[in-house]
Amino acid sequence: MPNTSILDNLEEIKKLDKSNVLGSVQSLADQVKDAWEQVSSLEVNVDTNRVKNIIVAGMGGSQLGPDVIKRVFKSELEVPLEIYNDYHLPAYAGKDSLILLSSYSGTTEEVLSAAEEAKNSGAQILVITTGGKLQEMAQENNWPVYVINPQHNPSNQPRMAIGYSVFGTIAMFIKAGVLKVDEVLVNKVVERIQETSGGINVDVPQDRNPAKQMAFNMFGRIPVLIGAEHLEGALHVFDNQLNENAKTYSEYRIVPELNHHLMEGLRYPAENDKLLYFVLFQSPLYHDRTQRRIEVTQDVIDKAGIDTTTVLIDSVTRLEQAFEVIAFGAFVNFYLAMLEQIDPAPIETVDYFKEQLKK
Repeated sequence: MPNTSILDNLEEIKKLDKSNVLGSVQSLADQVKDAWEQVSSLEVNVDTNRVKNIIVAGMGGSQLGPDVIKRVFKSELEVPLEIYNDYHLPAYAGKDSLILLSSYSGTTEEVLSAAEEAKNSGAQILVITTGGKLQEMAQENNWPVYVINPQHNPSNQPRMAIGYSVFGTIAMFIKAGVLKVDEVLVNKVVERIQETSGGINVDVPQDRNPAKQMAFNMFGRIPVLIGAEHLEGALHVFDNQLNENAKTYSEYRIVPELNHHLMEGLRYPAENDKLLYFVLFQSPLYHDRTQRRIEVTQDVIDKAGIDTTTVLIDSVTRLEQAFEVIAFGAFVNFYLAMLEQIDPAPIETVDYFKEQLKK
């Protein structure tokens, strides 16, 4: 059993959290406000009439923001938005495309490869980065670039800059004329993050802190996150941070697709009741049938003898709901790392992998 007392002990947490990942978790609302303000003065000249599709090139934490936007705004986006986490752009990339090159470090090799293809495609190009080779390419080619000043991401981990990623991208898309979001909604998102975070922060004890309780339930098991529709991108963020911060295997699955196959896989291996822990995210903004599917899905999992928890996400708008999930998930994965007695910042396996690729 894990030592749960650490979750209520800030001094012990600081001993493990050497890069202040907790500071990044607690600064999500500040990131949103800061990104919105930083991009406000940026010049983005795009011929909107030419844009027939939007392509994002990004990897890992740098693709999370665009994925949230794709899911939340699918009813508002009037052209297709696709994310390519590869070395190549699709064959249709061309003069009718708006291409966003997203790399927090500015050195991601897949994105730099895609940038060379974008340069030769005739597309209109936007860039989000903190610097590196990607910033140099943007400046050389006069591409509009949002150079993130991540003053509210003290850990400096790309996955923890999600506020900058989402709202930096939203603001650039607004300036490019492909998305409409007003400042009233931005302020509501900030308020929702603050409200959610206030109820699950370190100073809220375990018996009243659902994020700490969920981290305890995930300990020693494989978390499987289940949601739908506009929350898919937010679950992707949650899942990514579980992998990189808590160093734990996890999955996220989407209703209704999972209802057509995954449930038959609950029977075996026989240890599933000990190995798996399902978290279902319910929303009144889902389609009526999707809400019913979430309910029945939990019933099916319960009948298989596997533990489940349902979390009701009840903000007013889809974007607020997405950030309600993101804020909640960030605290959960951080607390799980503390229960594992590990520093959440280093990504030793990824770093080793990159070193081997260089050889």
